[in-house]
Amino acid sequence: MQILPHSLIRSSVLAALFLSAGCASNNAPATAPLVGAWRSSVQFEAGAFAEIKDLEFMYVFHSDGTMTESSNYDAAPPVPPAYGVWRAAGPNEFEAKYEFYATKPSDPDAFKNGAGWMPAGHGVLTERIKLADDGNAFTSTLTYEPFDQRGEPTTGGGTAKTRAVRIRFESASSR
Repeated sequence: MQILPHSLIRSSVLAALFLSAGCASNNAPATAPLVGAWRSSVQFEAGAFAEIKDLEFMYVFHSDGTMTESSNYDAAPPVPPAYGVWRAAGPNEFEAKYEFYATKPSDPDAFKNGAGWMPAGHGVLTERIKLADDGNAFTSTLTYEPFDQRGEPTTGGGTAKTRAVRIRFESASSR
């Protein structure tokens, strides 16, 4: 068995760390204060969602610069969660872009016979996030762009304001 010098082992470990850091597909900052789970209230000012007064989003910002979002209206009509990316945009500021599929009911007779919900295009959400100094809340401005089944822009888009709080365990002292 060959024993490698300590300096060679250390150099190999450092090289592996640098390679893995360089290969990560992340635009997330090295100290990613946005990483984690969040719950937000969302109020659209215009567009198809402006009438909804109790819209909430749940987000998970992953350390690799990807994200997942779901809302309390994902079942009306049924749609899967949104998936996307996020990145730093300045001190305590971030940008996120995420997309979801839209659905519509099949024709009435087919729907009655179990055909269910059919593809109806997709939506793109772009968000500008401002993280609070304590890292446990953020506000944002969100833009929604709807697209039809062919990928063409369609009506119903709008802008919203959000207020989010980090999801975390309560400490024993706060109970």
